[in-house]
Amino acid sequence: MSPKRLFRALAFAEAVTWTILIVAMILKYAAGVDAAVLVGGSIHGFVFLAYAFAAVLVGVNQRWHLGLIAFAVLTAIVPYATIPFEVWLMRRGRLEGEWRREAGEHPADASWVNGMLRWFLARPVLLTVAAVIGIAVVFSALLVIGPPGGREA
Repeated sequence: MSPKRLFRALAFAEAVTWTILIVAMILKYAAGVDAAVLVGGSIHGFVFLAYAFAAVLVGVNQRWHLGLIAFAVLTAIVPYATIPFEVWLMRRGRLEGEWRREAGEHPADASWVNGMLRWFLARPVLLTVAAVIGIAVVFSALLVIGPPGGREA
């Protein structure tokens, strides 16, 4: 899977899970179905974390500056903002290219971050497992902390 395909898929999934969460909130407050937010919020939260991970991974691979990587993650906080951001990236060619598995002439390729990126890209199964476990650990920690606004919100 190319960086473009990964980012586009998760940007779309993030927007879809916003719809799931909004419908769940309507069910909770209009029909009293409290469990809907637990389910919808959990789905949305997990996909949010996956999108954030992908935004950082793709951003480093594509050599985005730190501000653009941070903005990519922040777009997931605003409902449906990942879609226009992804379109913006596409129009500017910021998602073009393959995974950078080998160092090039670019000065950034000498950094430890890019070295780690190349090391993990050479081991895609390990990268996938580490990503899933990392996202699951963060997700679990957030579940323990509780939802935004507290459990009574």
